[in-house]
Amino acid sequence: MESESVTTPFGRRPMSLAMLLKQRRGEAIAAGTTRNKWKLFRSVCEARAGLDVTDRALTVLDALLSFYPQDELSSEGGLVVFPSNMQLSLRARGMAAATLRRHLAVLVEAGLISRKDSPNGKRYIRRNREGGIGEAYGFSLAPLLARAAEIETIAARIAADRQMLRRMKERLTICRRDIAKLISAAIEEAVPGDWERIASTFQALLQRIPRAAKLEYLGPILDELETIRLGIINTLELQGKIQIASTNESQIEHHIQNSNPESPSESEPGLETGQNRRCEPRPGLERREPGMAGEDGEGWRAIVRTHAGKLKSFPLGMVLQACPDIIDYGPGGTIASWRDLMMAAAVVRSMLGVSPSAYEEAASVMGPESAATVMACILQRGGHINSAGGYLRDLAQRAERSEFTLGAMLMALLRAKERFSDGPSHGPEIGTDLVQAASR
Repeated sequence: MESESVTTPFGRRPMSLAMLLKQRRGEAIAAGTTRNKWKLFRSVCEARAGLDVTDRALTVLDALLSFYPQDELSSEGGLVVFPSNMQLSLRARGMAAATLRRHLAVLVEAGLISRKDSPNGKRYIRRNREGGIGEAYGFSLAPLLARAAEIETIAARIAADRQMLRRMKERLTICRRDIAKLISAAIEEAVPGDWERIASTFQALLQRIPRAAKLEYLGPILDELETIRLGIINTLELQGKIQIASTNESQIEHHIQNSNPESPSESEPGLETGQNRRCEPRPGLERREPGMAGEDGEGWRAIVRTHAGKLKSFPLGMVLQACPDIIDYGPGGTIASWRDLMMAAAVVRSMLGVSPSAYEEAASVMGPESAATVMACILQRGGHINSAGGYLRDLAQRAERSEFTLGAMLMALLRAKERFSDGPSHGPEIGTDLVQAASR
């Protein structure tokens, strides 16, 4: 740049080093640089926060650009506009002269325009003999064109941040709605959990959301809300699985209770059921007390369950004493009834990889409560059983052949527990002892 292009302010406005540097930087335009003035003005509006200019100052810049005759700002042509204060005020929506001067100063300070004052401070042009512009005095748009790439970069970044902020607000709104409705559903369905504490934590997080939302403030809050939502969903899904398992158990029990106890396919293989044939005591049958003749009138009652015993033939307390590990899988981490034990057994079955068919087969042979008790025993000694599903099927087959005793299995676990408390035990041998004891 030639030193002649530097101009000092007219009148009593002082010159400063900063003004000199801004003039130098504003005139340093790469050759061939062009921009559509209205697209560039839109980028300036997008980047307003990064350029530190006001909306009223942008109104003045809009008016100045309207005085430039071409749509394309080019370094090849003159970039000086020279409107009078009256014309500039009209195109600036009737802005007062004092306000106009103030916002012109803002544009100069922001480095978007520069002043090129004439000797007498007036704005005018002097044309050459060909009719072209020989000399022009007024406001130079060269700084705007020189910073075009910088302005467009700032505008793109601000637009991206605004888009990200909008998406984050949408996620925040959805997350707030999900948590509120999931908590309400959990309370209405009486799902076990400390829902009062979760709701209190949720409300405390909502209070931290600022009125003027910014990315750096919303990000951590959204992460915490999504963690709460995920925890609630996991709790509700677990409760749903428990309810489904409980429904399946109820269906199995209902099927067993409604089955024909005299049917050869569901009672004892080879059991003859002719009208005039007297039933004989076989494995799987139980002698009734005098005066309690069964439906067959012969004093014998067919039992679907084998030597594993009647339903609830062993106290629940004894089962939990022998198999305390099952308690953690009950509803709310407790087991207070046989129904709770069957629900816990359904969860343990899925966890140990026992197929539904294997469990249903065991329940049909032993009965729901006895099958749940067997699952508790398998869980208690799970570390010494390679395949829980195969082990359960083997026990069901033994029960059909009257070779399985549930009481012996519980007593073996109780004795093993006593040996553990007395001193070092031989853990790997317990699984073998359990099978042998139950098969006696």
